[in-house]
Amino acid sequence: MDQNTLSQQIEASQKRIEADFILKNAVVADVFSLRWRKASIVVKNGKIIAVDENDDFFAKVEEDAEGKYVIPGLIDAHIHIESSMLPPSQFNQVILPHGITSVITDPHEIVNVSGSKGMKFMLEDARNAGIDIYFMLPSSVPSTSFEHAGAVMKAKDLAPFLINKEVLGLAEVMDFPAVLNSDSDMLDKLMMAVDSGCIIDGHGAGLNSSQIRGYRAAGIHTDHECVSAEEARERVQQGMYVLLREGSAAKNVVDLLPAINTVNARRFTFCTDDKHLDELIEEGSINYAVALAIKHGMEPLQAIQLATLNAAECYRLFGKGAITEGYIADFVLLEDLETMKAKAVWKDGVKVAENGQVLRTELAPIKIDDAILNSVHIPSFNEQDLAIPFLKGNKANVIEIIPNQITTKRVVMEVEVENGYFKPSIERDLLKLAVIERHHKLGTKGLAIVHGFKLKKGAVATTIAHDSHNAIVVGTNDQDMVVALEELQKIKGGLVVANEGKIIGSLPLEIAGLMSTLPAYEALTKLQEVHDALHQIHPELNFHFFLTLSFLSLPVIPELKLTDTGLFDVSKFEHISIEVD
Repeated sequence: MDQNTLSQQIEASQKRIEADFILKNAVVADVFSLRWRKASIVVKNGKIIAVDENDDFFAKVEEDAEGKYVIPGLIDAHIHIESSMLPPSQFNQVILPHGITSVITDPHEIVNVSGSKGMKFMLEDARNAGIDIYFMLPSSVPSTSFEHAGAVMKAKDLAPFLINKEVLGLAEVMDFPAVLNSDSDMLDKLMMAVDSGCIIDGHGAGLNSSQIRGYRAAGIHTDHECVSAEEARERVQQGMYVLLREGSAAKNVVDLLPAINTVNARRFTFCTDDKHLDELIEEGSINYAVALAIKHGMEPLQAIQLATLNAAECYRLFGKGAITEGYIADFVLLEDLETMKAKAVWKDGVKVAENGQVLRTELAPIKIDDAILNSVHIPSFNEQDLAIPFLKGNKANVIEIIPNQITTKRVVMEVEVENGYFKPSIERDLLKLAVIERHHKLGTKGLAIVHGFKLKKGAVATTIAHDSHNAIVVGTNDQDMVVALEELQKIKGGLVVANEGKIIGSLPLEIAGLMSTLPAYEALTKLQEVHDALHQIHPELNFHFFLTLSFLSLPVIPELKLTDTGLFDVSKFEHISIEVD
């Protein structure tokens, strides 16, 4: 801001010159005092210069809110944009109409695939978006040493990105043993953030109070992995911010609400973490979490405060998260308070979305590095490569999924063995799972048995497999699993559904095998075709199949997961065999 701009704002605040815009007759959310104010919002140079209860300002442009509720622009405190299957500029097209004007993102999905090139692409493309996108630098690339990712990012690789004003700190620290054991590489990253005065995000899935104490000693500031009110209370008691997550696979808001009271509410905010394109378009993200909290008893202004001011203060986004003098003019005119449906959205004092549509759709093209567009290198496979031998009997360690959760259970079950090899059983819902290294042609693969998908036929595969994003495939038979893997390679990554030796649905995700090059609504049409195909082989499907599948390879979320190096027990933090003695 130059001196002339500042002078104009002061002059307009004193009514000596006209403002740029006034939204009149609004019922304005005061998130500092948790009360509603009947007032007009007065804007100059993208800043709020008055919340006028006397109707005595004048402006070049005025609009009548007609007595509807107006709230600050919503802030998503933690999201992986890649989970939308869109790059940042297209992600903006689907999220802005719901009133989300700022997000804090961790691009560790693409960085695990493409390293620094992926980080640069996300920063550049985000500047082409109509919302404010802030970044946390991925702390865990790879997430653990028990798998193969596409890149390795040490502190020296991350440090150059700190010069970007959009970078706020170090993203979710997932490798808790590295923290608690004072691993030197992890200490380098933590010290980089501490020395730069940055925020450090946590990832405390399943950690007890003593382990969280270690996280706090390391300077870790937040946790979005709470699944119970007791965990949330513990984190707040130990000085952390708790991010209430409501995404496509992990839905924790309702379970965590009992932890929040009028005294500790300022230590909570909302996030989505991971949410797919179709659900973002239909539901939105943070608006949906706020509406859910209201539905389950939270006072509306309290829920709005969590989604705005709390998020801004947690991430030191000064001047955001409130409708008051001196703050950035990001605000949302609501059609309805209970559902949080947005009628219109203003960004920096300019109307940018109305009635569910973004008003500016033209985007400057961003060149994508060829290495990012050609990141999938799945080796040739045959059915024998997927064989799971049993040498001693038929008892197995089995991954049991929990629908709509990213955690799993480790169960021991008797499985069908034929000629010394595991045979999938549709009747008993025991399917085969494989993770194939796809970055460096290493030839590594992990095999497992999974229970809970209830797939009736065929196979499903994707290159979205958190966090290293190797190829992952689940199937009722080896033939369809091989066909699905071959199609993944052909389309350069994405989502694939196969049945009876044929591809019946696919969505190419050429950007690192994670994001589409299609415009948002064209990508949605292709995604719907994939979901239709999925219902052909799973007619009774009632949970998010692809997201549940994509988290089965994340070896930092309890209890049992599969990486390209084998079956992994997260509680013991070690590999285990499929066959049980």
